Amino acid sequence: MNFIENAGLKALHLCDPERAHHLSITALRLGLAPLSGLVTSARLKTSLAGMALENPIGLAAGYDKNAVALAPLSRAGFGFIEVGAATPRPQPGNPKPRLFRLTEDRAAINRFGFNNEGMEVIAARLKARKPGPVPVGLNLGANKDSADRAQDFARVLTACGPSIDFATVNVSSPNTEKLRDLQGPAALSALLAGVMEARAALPRPIPVFLKIAPDLSPEDLEGIAEVALTSGISGVITTNTTLSREGLKSADRDQAGGLSGAPVFERSTRVLAQLSQLTDGKIPLIGVGGISSAEQAYAKIRAGASAVQVYTALVYQGLSLIREIALGLDALLARDGFASVAEATGTDRARWL
Repeated sequence: MNFIENAGLKALHLCDPERAHHLSITALRLGLAPLSGLVTSARLKTSLAGMALENPIGLAAGYDKNAVALAPLSRAGFGFIEVGAATPRPQPGNPKPRLFRLTEDRAAINRFGFNNEGMEVIAARLKARKPGPVPVGLNLGANKDSADRAQDFARVLTACGPSIDFATVNVSSPNTEKLRDLQGPAALSALLAGVMEARAALPRPIPVFLKIAPDLSPEDLEGIAEVALTSGISGVITTNTTLSREGLKSADRDQAGGLSGAPVFERSTRVLAQLSQLTDGKIPLIGVGGISSAEQAYAKIRAGASAVQVYTALVYQGLSLIREIALGLDALLARDGFASVAEATGTDRARWL
């Protein structure tokens, strides 16, 4: 971390967390944030559901909700970027305050509630972006007051699909009431059937991922694995935020919402390994939750992930973390004799089962 980035992070941490979030995006758009550029190597280059990645480290959804900072984020070192979530109609989200920094736990709790400018505005921004080597995907959401939430996902894909490289069906946010109910096998199958129908009508086929919660029972996970293998989706993002508050120390630990960051690492990695075993490598998995180092990214890969995503750790360590993870991951792969990310995927899954 350089002096400018360190000073910027300290200044942002003096602000209200949501204001700091917006200020960081403004700094990116104005060119005030130092960007490390893309780190790649023969070992780091990989394929994810047919997408060529220069490295397997992605930005998780939720940071650039409205796709306003695509150009600078594409130069920040990520191998792929996910923006959103987008809903059919704009919505303000839940009342403020709705984002809490748990510094002592290196974590955050949010209850944003899919606040975004709506699919039409976001689709226009995605259409206007310049193509580059970093795939850009969109997290699909549903309006809180929708009469048919399942149909909302397909509507957003129809509107935005022509301008994105992949899409993620997000039925695992804890901040929209009863949204997680859509993770049940029957509801999920029906929802994904509608999404896949919308995908079939796009000018070009794109990967569709499913993002799941870390709070699923083994039985729930078995049902999701079966649906994932039979629905035609391209992979599973494992996992979203948790409702658990186990072991937290920070003053805001009991705030309502989804917990992300360091405390989620073990829980999300166990779910990842379990799903890897259940799907037996038939579809790629993306590991998310608590990654703040190359060693943790490597652990996700060896637990079964074909790629990983990072978000909350950036609040504490800055964008230079992406370069550090990429360089460190390359060294770890070389140390253990792996010629590629794919070779390492799932090689230490048993440790987490």
